[in-house]
Amino acid sequence: MLYVDLSKYNNNWYNPGNTVKKILWYFINILIFKTLFPFPSAVKVKLLQVFGARVGKGVVIKPDVNIKYPWFLEIASHVWIGEGVWIDNLTMIKIGNNVVLSQGAYLLTGSHDYKKESFDLILGEIILEDGVWIGAKATICPGVICRSHSVLAVGSTATKDLEAYSIYQGNPAIKKRKRVIA
Repeated sequence: MLYVDLSKYNNNWYNPGNTVKKILWYFINILIFKTLFPFPSAVKVKLLQVFGARVGKGVVIKPDVNIKYPWFLEIASHVWIGEGVWIDNLTMIKIGNNVVLSQGAYLLTGSHDYKKESFDLILGEIILEDGVWIGAKATICPGVICRSHSVLAVGSTATKDLEAYSIYQGNPAIKKRKRVIA
């Protein structure tokens, strides 16, 4: 029987950007984004754009938001990002128009291969299509696509794609009913 041997772990293949850029972003993230001070969203959007994010109009970013690497981030227009959201984007995250990320939502693009002795890093892009609502303290796992106007309920975990106009709940999240917008 084999065992996990972390001395064999090697993610040298993964290079998310140059060191100076990562260090500069680290301090901007801590001072402007991951603070409770309510810096204006316009300032945050401009900083994200300077660091390579593509951001649309009318984006609201509340205090205490953590963004790993803005150069792996696309945010369309009229998106709301609530307090305590963690965008842990080791690879690309694409957020469509009119998406809501409620307080404490967690978008996770990296994991590890538990089947391998070396516990290799695994990456998976996340796509949130137009009109998606991610509830408070909900988690989106690597590689998940939340289709148009799907909802992930409070505290739920999406481990697989969510169907359009459907409401999901639980851990792992399962489809509960259709979303009807009046």
